[in-house]
Amino acid sequence: MKILVTGAAGFIGMHVVQGLLARGDEVVGVDNLNAYYDVVLKEARLGRLAGHPGFRFVRLDIADADALAKLFRQEGFQRVVHLAAQAGVRYSLDNPHPYVQSNLVGFVNVLEGCRHGKVEHLVYASSSSVYGGNKKLPFSEQDNVDHPISLYAATKKANELMAHSYSHLFGLPATGLRFFTVYGPWGRPDMSYFKFTKAILEGHPIEVFNHGNMQRDFTYVDDIVEGVVRVLDRPPRPQPGFDAMNPDPASSSAPYRIYNIGNHQPVDLMMYINVLERALGRTAEKKLLPLQDGDVVATYAQMTALQADIGFVPVTPITEGIGRFVDWYCSYYRVGTKK
Repeated sequence: MKILVTGAAGFIGMHVVQGLLARGDEVVGVDNLNAYYDVVLKEARLGRLAGHPGFRFVRLDIADADALAKLFRQEGFQRVVHLAAQAGVRYSLDNPHPYVQSNLVGFVNVLEGCRHGKVEHLVYASSSSVYGGNKKLPFSEQDNVDHPISLYAATKKANELMAHSYSHLFGLPATGLRFFTVYGPWGRPDMSYFKFTKAILEGHPIEVFNHGNMQRDFTYVDDIVEGVVRVLDRPPRPQPGFDAMNPDPASSSAPYRIYNIGNHQPVDLMMYINVLERALGRTAEKKLLPLQDGDVVATYAQMTALQADIGFVPVTPITEGIGRFVDWYCSYYRVGTKK
């Protein structure tokens, strides 16, 4: 198939492109290569894709409606994996406008491209952050998600609503994937495990929020790619017997679905740090701090629906995933451990 992947220079984007190319798809990747974090890292990711006969990169900002519409007209994409977004919960506290431009304006431009381009299936990145202040664990797609606690989370919730309107009005098959704390090689420098690794190797203390009393459903990137590709191959259909008097938030009378995609095994933050310390052969100096605004204490994905519908089961244990990340980090940044 001919597939558009937005955010192709991003962490998940690069890995998804690799997965699609490996099975023989033709992929056009777009990214604006913004400076939210190290552009050199983004270019290095693209370097791993360059030269593949099935891949072409276009530098483009999805908030540019005319440029994106032109790309859709020229290429005739069959399917779209939309991963481009302004990421980060904490950054949104002081910088709201990039989230509006990328996550809202950019997303409606993608929806318009899919609508007019007769795209067979749009798979887009939502986030576990939409669960906001929810306390019930594990998080279920049937839960109410009307209480986001960050602007980033609110934009992701808005994406789900916007996608549903296009599914309902124009018959666009659309699937939203709520990612749970994705980690692995080529990751984002603003993520905690990346920051921890850098600080530990440089001999600096690490900042541990909520005094370490946190849990995350850490999900290895290769498992995420497996789930994304499987979902892409399964465009949603209207839910048989959809009950409008008691609607299921994760499905619809339109071709629309929402899935959690996580590891279904939340890990205590202090245990995660301990695994990282062992992989690095060093002990971290820990600076214990209060919970940050916009952050949540725990995430935990209920995975029943995705397992039932596409047979997705994550397989990478945290020790193996962290080990692979540390190996990549030390190789990429040319630093050593004490192991």
